[in-house]
This record gives sequence, C-alpha cells and structure tokens, in this order.
Amino acid sequence: MIIVLFTVITYLVYVVSKMLYKKMNLALFHPLLLAPILLIAIISIMHVSANDYMQGSKFLSHMLAPATVAFAVPIYKNLPIIKKYMKTIVISITTGTLMAMISTFLLSKLIHLSDDFIVSILPRSITTPIAMEVSKEIGGLPTLTTVFVIITGIVGGIVGPNVLKWLSIKTPIAKGLALGMGAHGVGTNKALEYGKQESVFSSLAMIFAALFTLVWGSLIKSFI
Repeated sequence: MIIVLFTVITYLVYVVSKMLYKKMNLALFHPLLLAPILLIAIISIMHVSANDYMQGSKFLSHMLAPATVAFAVPIYKNLPIIKKYMKTIVISITTGTLMAMISTFLLSKLIHLSDDFIVSILPRSITTPIAMEVSKEIGGLPTLTTVFVIITGIVGGIVGPNVLKWLSIKTPIAKGLALGMGAHGVGTNKALEYGKQESVFSSLAMIFAALFTLVWGSLIKSFI
C-alpha cells in the first residue's frame, strides 16, 4: 500500500511540475528541480522519513535501469551513420569526459572539498543510474552523486541550447553529442526537440561518457 501511495504521489508531483514548467518556461520551475522540492515538503508535512520514502518509491527507482537500456533502440536503428562518424564520436566524448572530470577535480581541490566529496561528484556528467554505479565503483557516495548529476543536467539543459546558438553549431551530430555529453538525460530530452538524429547522438554520448568516466574516475582517484 505504501509503495502504491508514494509511487502515485511522486508521479503526480512530477506531472504537475512539468505542467508548470511548460506554462512558466522558467528554469526555477524545471521538473527535476521543482519536483524534489515539492516532495520534500510533502513528506515533511506527512512526517515521513527519507528512508521510508525511498523504500516506498523504490519501484520508480528500479525503472531507471530499463529506461537507460531503452536508449539502445534508436542507436541500433542508426548504426550506419554511427559507424561513419565513430572516430569523431570517440574523440569528442573522450575529450568531453576528461575535461569534465579534470575541471571537477581541480575546482574541488581549489575550494578544499573533502576527498569523499570529490570522488562522489566526479561522475556528475553522466546519466543518474550509471553515475550511481560508477560512484560506487570508485568509492563515492551515490546519493550525493545523484544530486550533482541532477544539477549538472538542469544547468546543461538550460545553458546548452544557448551555447549551441552562440557558437553557430547547426549539424545534428554536433548538437546531439554536445547536449548528451553536457547534460546527459536532460540534454537528450532537449535534443529530441531538435530532431531524431540529435536525440540518437545525444543518447550515444551518454553511453560512451559512462564508459570513459569509469576509466577516468579510477585514474583520477589514484591522485586523491
């Protein structure tokens, strides 16, 4: 009963947040930002602990994995064009993931964050379910990782389209790779607004980014 209750509440809160975002078109009303705030308010009023809420809504959390796997479908359908630009894709994502992690590491050291904190936010530039697993693998805190993944996605989803416009980036491949690398799931959702090709390359960027981030994360951790 509790699982059904919290699953329904979470779903309704997200739907309402999405409706508000479409109506207001303001960054502060983004569903990934507004929905958690509303849920925190609701469970606080209901006097429900965070652990109880997590247990009650675990069905939705489990759906993250198959949702991520589903990205394989459009990629399979576009294999010919992916093979054609494989070199460009690999070089772009390798550079993107490396820069994301190095900048995160150096800025974290600059403001004197703890080692556990640094390791936890290193995988912030990949999609949530994979970032959580990468965080576990390199000794981070998955819960903290999730927070920074969401922040990165929201900021990237808002800023990304403007950057593409300022730099006059118009090709579907470049748009897709940039949005997928810079804002993972949120970026892929935004890429879908541009077109199917952009969405495919954005999905591909997320998958490659996850693989490379695991490698770079293990290497950078050795310097902490």
